[in-house]
Amino acid sequence: MVLQMLFQADMGKQTPEEVRKTFWAERKDVDDSTRGFADDLFRIATDGSQNNPVEIDGMIQKHAANWRLERMAAVDRNLLRAAVAEMLGFPQTPRPVVINESLEIARKFSSPESVNFINGVLDSIAKDLA
Repeated sequence: MVLQMLFQADMGKQTPEEVRKTFWAERKDVDDSTRGFADDLFRIATDGSQNNPVEIDGMIQKHAANWRLERMAAVDRNLLRAAVAEMLGFPQTPRPVVINESLEIARKFSSPESVNFINGVLDSIAKDLA
């Protein structure tokens, strides 16, 4: 859900408030726990609470050798943002778990080459955060 929200904000050039309003209006059957977790990650990745998107994007850019964010596939860029937001906002979640979940999502929605790219970038960021 976070990937979808970030993708909507990124590609639709919508504010976080607009995304939250339209995204959740169409998903009334989502349980409160899932919605709360998704909202927290989306907020960390977009609103800047403790860690802002500039910092997250900067971390991704630093660890994505020779790749600019705007040249990355939108799914990959936003999947990386979601994963980094989780690493920063939920440090109790083991980083390998965050990476593995991200790779599972990438296998469904991205290309095989992207899975390796995402793995490399997230592994590098995780090591830097350790």
